[in-house]
Amino acid sequence: MSTVTHLTIAEYDRMIAAGVFEPREQNRLELIYGELREMTPIGSEHEVILDYLTEWSFSQLPKRKVWVRVQNSIGIPALDSAPEPDLAWVARRDYRRGRPTADDVLLVIEVSESTLRFDLGRKAKLYAAAGISDYWVVDVANHSIVVHRDPAGGGYREVRTYRESDELYPLHVPEVKLCPARLWRAADE
Repeated sequence: MSTVTHLTIAEYDRMIAAGVFEPREQNRLELIYGELREMTPIGSEHEVILDYLTEWSFSQLPKRKVWVRVQNSIGIPALDSAPEPDLAWVARRDYRRGRPTADDVLLVIEVSESTLRFDLGRKAKLYAAAGISDYWVVDVANHSIVVHRDPAGGGYREVRTYRESDELYPLHVPEVKLCPARLWRAADE
C-alpha cells in the first residue's frame, strides 16, 4: 500500500500560496505526476554549467523573442506536474497569473550531475507526454548533451547524443548554436 498522497497542480499552487512549504536553503520541491519530489542539491560543476548556459542564452537569443527562465517551473496540469528544469526558453508573455505551460515552451534543458537516470527516464517521459518538442539533458559525467525531439506516445522518437565538437541548434531558434565542448572549458575563456 502506498503512503503517497496525489496532488493536483491546483492543490499544489494553493499550498504554495498558503505558505505550507517552509523555505529551506538547500531543499527544493517539484510536482511530478502528482507527487512532491525533493530535488537534489546541485554541485559546483552543475552550477558552472548552468551559469554558462544562462549566459549563452542571453547572449545568443534575439532580443525580446524569448523569456529565459532559470530553475523556474513549467505547468503541466493534465499530468499534475510542475517540474522545475534548470533552464527553459518560453514564449515571451506575462506569466504572473500562471506559470508557462507546455505550449509556451521552446526548449527545456536539465543539467544532470547526479540525476541522469531520472532526467533520461521519468522526466523525459513527462516532457514527451506534455508535447515538449525540444528537451536537452546535459550529461555532466560523459561531457555530452542528450537531445530529445519528436514526442509521441509518451516518449521521444528522436534521441541523439552530441559530444565535444558537435554543433547543436535549438529547434525553435535555429540561428542559435551551441558546441557542447564549451560547457567544460574554463570560465575565463
